[in-house]
Formats: sequence, structure tokens, C-alpha cells
Amino acid sequence: MDALREARVKTFVDAFRFIADNPHLLLVKTAEHLELSGAALGIALLLALPVGLWLGHLHRGLFLAASISNVGRALPSLVLIAFGLTIFGIGFWNNTVALVVLAIPPVLTNAYFAVDAVDRDVVDAARGMGMTELQVLRRVELPLALPLVFAGIRIAAIFVIATATIAAIAGGGGLGAIIVNRASYGDAGVLAASLCVSALAFLAALILSLVRRAASRRPVPVP
Repeated sequence: MDALREARVKTFVDAFRFIADNPHLLLVKTAEHLELSGAALGIALLLALPVGLWLGHLHRGLFLAASISNVGRALPSLVLIAFGLTIFGIGFWNNTVALVVLAIPPVLTNAYFAVDAVDRDVVDAARGMGMTELQVLRRVELPLALPLVFAGIRIAAIFVIATATIAAIAGGGGLGAIIVNRASYGDAGVLAASLCVSALAFLAALILSLVRRAASRRPVPVP
């Protein structure tokens, strides 16, 4: 047991040595990881956020939002990547599509429920002042819904950054290229890349949490 514990401690120490000895490699792979994760999250936001906000404004489409959420969570990322190989081949876009599917459910559902839960009296007052439906959504409902909307984006970002590690099996690059290549980088390299992924996920969660907190402190808009 002591020998096993010592081996684990040694691997952990070696991981930090690997980081110190290979900063350029880790920076390049981190940049690739961020590029893939950022593209997937950005596309998911463009697709899911407007739909979720508008459905929440209409108070319709709960079944659609719930169905998309359940399907997106049920589909394994490896299956999506394997399916995408037949359409997009090996590389960036295959992995991006798989990660987009993973990111859409929390963005869409949180946007829907955030707007749907806005006080109806405030919305009716805005309409009574002559605001159009788009103005009601943009100037009243969205500011009140921002904290929950950002919570969904935060969940999606963490999912995408963590899952992007498996992109290496389909030529997606990133830190996963080190994690899946134990023969070349050893246990120390695998652990070092895993620590970098964890740090990226934690940093993304921290930044979005701060943005969410700032959004929740905004004064409530008065129609």
C-alpha cells in the first residue's frame, strides 16, 4: 500500500515537472482545446439562445425544450463523433458538431425557463406602456432572466471543455491528444494535460459565475 501511495505521489510530482518542462506543447494544445470548445459553445449559443428566449417569452414549447434537453443528454459524445465521421470526416468540424449537440440542451432549457418565470405583472405593465413583444423581451424579460441564462451557459461551457478531451480520437487535437497518447507522454503527461483541462473548466466556471453575479446585481428594470 505504501509503495502504491508513493507511486501515485511520484506521478503527481512528475506531472508538474512535465508542465514545467513542456510549456510550449501545453500552450499549443490548450489553444487548440480552447478553439474547439469556443467554436462549439459559440455555435450552440447562436442556435439555442434565441430559440429558448423566444419560446420562454411565448410561454410555449415546453415539450420541445424538454425533449431537446433529454435527447442531447442521452446521446453519448462518442456516438455523435462516430456518426459525424461519415459526414464530416476526421478533424475539427466533426468534433465541433458533437460538442454543439452537447452544449445546446442546458443553454436552451435555461433560457426558456428563465424568461418563462419572469413576473407576469411586470410583463403586462410593459405591454400596457405600448412596448412591442420584442421590446418586452429585450428590455424587461431578458435583464431579469440573465442570472439563470448565464447559469445555463456556465453548465454548457464546463460540459464542452471537459468533453473536448475525447476529440483527439477523431483528429480534433487539443489537450486530449496528450491524454489519449500515454505511450508517448507517459502517466505524467496524461495527468499534466488532465490538470490543464480541469484548470480550464474551473476558470470558465469562475468567469461565468462572476458574470452571473454581476448580472444578478443589476437593478430591476422599471417599464
